[in-house]
Amino acid sequence: MYDPTKPYKKQIFELISKTWDTPYISVKKDIYPIFIRKIDCPEVDHTDGIGSKGEYHWQKRTFHNAVIDALAMNLNDLALVRAIPYKMQNHIVLEKDDHKAIFKIVSEMSKECQKRNIAMTGGETSIQKNTSGMDIGMTVSGFIKNEKPNQIQDGDVLIGFASDGLHSNGFTKVHELFGDELRDEFIMPTRIYLDEILEIDTKYTINGMMHMTGGSYTKLKDIITDVDLTIENDHKLKPQAIFSEIYEKGVADEEMYKTFNCGVGFIISVPEKEAGKIIREYPELTDIIGKAKAGKGNVFVKSYFSDKVIKY
Repeated sequence: MYDPTKPYKKQIFELISKTWDTPYISVKKDIYPIFIRKIDCPEVDHTDGIGSKGEYHWQKRTFHNAVIDALAMNLNDLALVRAIPYKMQNHIVLEKDDHKAIFKIVSEMSKECQKRNIAMTGGETSIQKNTSGMDIGMTVSGFIKNEKPNQIQDGDVLIGFASDGLHSNGFTKVHELFGDELRDEFIMPTRIYLDEILEIDTKYTINGMMHMTGGSYTKLKDIITDVDLTIENDHKLKPQAIFSEIYEKGVADEEMYKTFNCGVGFIISVPEKEAGKIIREYPELTDIIGKAKAGKGNVFVKSYFSDKVIKY
């Protein structure tokens, strides 16, 4: 039975307050945390969660992985505007009032936020018995020191960053295809690219960036105007076996590349003269996957799964 008094409040508050010592924000205790920023830069907020993947995390009680998923969905998107995250609020939704689960989730959030100097300034837990599994929603605020347009340029080389598998998108289709099957591939956490992207941005010229989540390769159309992109299939960032299994269950090439990352979790575009330097610096994580040239805003993907070329 749901206990609205939330008897774990004191322990939760202790976990949250451990995140308050950061270079970016000063927080003090009150009925709600009150904060003062130590920074003076343009800011951005981003909200996302783990969606239907949460049902698998709930069944396996992989709460650490679930927290990484929720963070990744926000931090990787904040990377698109070169934002440094500094504070976060969360909304945990569970199908039942499980105090151990709540405490574990917040504990993992606290640990990860301390690593990244992200202050937890608020949160809520909602018990919804009409929900299947769980969700972790977050709103993460970031500040931008180096504001630049996110636009792929004619002649840019496209560099892909290896994914760790499915990440946190396409799970409605996964549920449809695999039913009640519960596999390790379904609870693998999403890779966080923010640190590498911010580091590369200090050394090289990044013109365009995209986090390969819902919409996947079609999202590249958002950052092109008078160029066409060609994504090759002969690079080293091959789709993991789970994607081939999904394809073999009858999912068409076009849907594969607009629903799933297919082995590439993040894409940047850079001037051709800088591409090789980046690949040599991050050889295990990156490879050249395509190029931009003058065109009409189309994206062409050479499928790994067949001889088809998909046009978006």
